Amino acid sequence: MDIKLPNLGEGAESGTVVSIFVKPGDQIQEGQPIIELENEKAVAPIPASASGRVAKLYVKEGDKLSVGQPILALDGDGASAPAPAAKPSSAVAAVDNRGRASSAGPTTVQPRRVAPEVPSVDMIGEPVPQEGVAAAPSVRKLAQELGLDLTRVRGSQRGGRITLEDVRAYVQQLQQRAFQQPTSGAPAAPRPAESIDFAKWGPVSKKPLTALRSTIARRLGESWTSVPRVTQFDEADITALDALRKKYAKAYEAKGARLTLTSFALKAVATALKKHPIFNASLDEAAGEIVFKGYYHLGVAVDTEQGLIVPVIRNVGKKSMFELSKELAEVAAKARDRKLTADELKGGTFTISNQGGIGSGAFTPIVNKPEVAILGIGRGALKPVVREGKIEPRLMLPLGLSYDHRVIDGGSAARFMVEAVREFESFGENEVKL
Repeated sequence: MDIKLPNLGEGAESGTVVSIFVKPGDQIQEGQPIIELENEKAVAPIPASASGRVAKLYVKEGDKLSVGQPILALDGDGASAPAPAAKPSSAVAAVDNRGRASSAGPTTVQPRRVAPEVPSVDMIGEPVPQEGVAAAPSVRKLAQELGLDLTRVRGSQRGGRITLEDVRAYVQQLQQRAFQQPTSGAPAAPRPAESIDFAKWGPVSKKPLTALRSTIARRLGESWTSVPRVTQFDEADITALDALRKKYAKAYEAKGARLTLTSFALKAVATALKKHPIFNASLDEAAGEIVFKGYYHLGVAVDTEQGLIVPVIRNVGKKSMFELSKELAEVAAKARDRKLTADELKGGTFTISNQGGIGSGAFTPIVNKPEVAILGIGRGALKPVVREGKIEPRLMLPLGLSYDHRVIDGGSAARFMVEAVREFESFGENEVKL
């Protein structure tokens, strides 16, 4: 019998084989990890769904597997009878810095539905009289529910009788033609990406996209094409803020936390969001509604070796500066070590991306859909600033607020930015001291 890749949960359909724990001839037990699979933001072990002796491996490290694809074959010697349904599999879980994962909780394995291939025979025929349609009542009911005209479906059985498979094939061919032949005035379907042979101009090296990088590319592409963005720029005078940070940094470190600019940003943004709730909302396009959230869960973009990961810190408005600083350091470390769970990446209402530590200046962040706004923070720099008629050196922080113009107008964005700047510039010592 073959052991196949089970349902991974969270809508995941595939992953890349990172490690293989067994080899032909090994005796394995049901539930024993057999491979390690990378999928989007994490790596998880895949357990065996039956016991027996490994007869053959179908995969090698680096292979991409889809749900339902065989991993290995067990011979009959010592193999237990297969269960009626596949055993639950761990969802894609967190992983430590050695690439070993712990389970993030079981998910029920369901049989994989394989869509029938589009047949070479054209199932879309010329219309026939209604009385000439031969089909079972179940087929007629399905066609009625789908709004299909059975007189146009070419039956594959004797006498032109139409089966359920004929209806499915007909629908697939309709969809295929819709992409290939756009209606007049409609944009043409996107053309497949063209592979370019860059080696003909000089030496090259290649590196396959990781599951995480593919996910980042897909989601940012969706945001770029579907969200009309505008970015509002401003600067905040953080001279006093930086003095507070330096004053209490060692005290925070002594208690296991790091007092950083992002800690202050979380506090400032949460306060501004309470006064401007539209920035803490989401657009429900299907319902035609704006959803206002009564909680403040802020995502923080973390730069890792694998790519950008955005863990979510929950209930920011209810936490002290120390609590935020400690939690921020913890989730950032988990992100870099690939130990975040799926829940720690969901439910954000607004995102902060701070590139100041890298050395970057002002930039235009991309809205993290389904959120409607994101704040980009650059590197603070000393600048000559006029205060009360005198030029003084002040530490100025560049801010870039990108927002979804379908939900937020320019006036609202300007007011939010003014409020955010005010919060950055007005931190009191009581908010920071332990």
